[in-house]
Amino acid sequence: MSSNRRFKIPLSVLVVIHTPALEVLLIERADAPGFWQSVTGSKDHVNESFEATAVREVFEETGLDAGAPHHVLRDWALENVYEIYPQWRHRYAPGVVHNTEHLFGLRVPSALPVRLNPREHRAQVWLPWRVAADRCFSPSNAEAILNLPFFQH
Repeated sequence: MSSNRRFKIPLSVLVVIHTPALEVLLIERADAPGFWQSVTGSKDHVNESFEATAVREVFEETGLDAGAPHHVLRDWALENVYEIYPQWRHRYAPGVVHNTEHLFGLRVPSALPVRLNPREHRAQVWLPWRVAADRCFSPSNAEAILNLPFFQH
């Protein structure tokens, strides 16, 4: 193994993309069929702000511009600390088993078409918020979606 290997930083974002009617975008992981989630991703470098990470990850994973007119990115000022699933721990430095995830919501005007990165995701769907929460494989993602009505305004 090369000593130049770049490990993921265990600081990430979860971005719940939703419409004013509380339809939520979920994307299905390419490396884990059946695992539906909101946009997630780690900081590229320690000094990258969580907001910059959220904007970058939304664009990389969906093609949506979080700064576009009528799009509202809101920092929910909440964090989850969770144990990294064993099948993905190899992406992190040895001994890293927990990740801190910062939550955001991105309100878009309607259920927009998205452009998925096929290396990361294989399908997308817009669902009513409660249905979306039930479909998420991650309990923290489901909880974030269930809290959406409190953060939408």
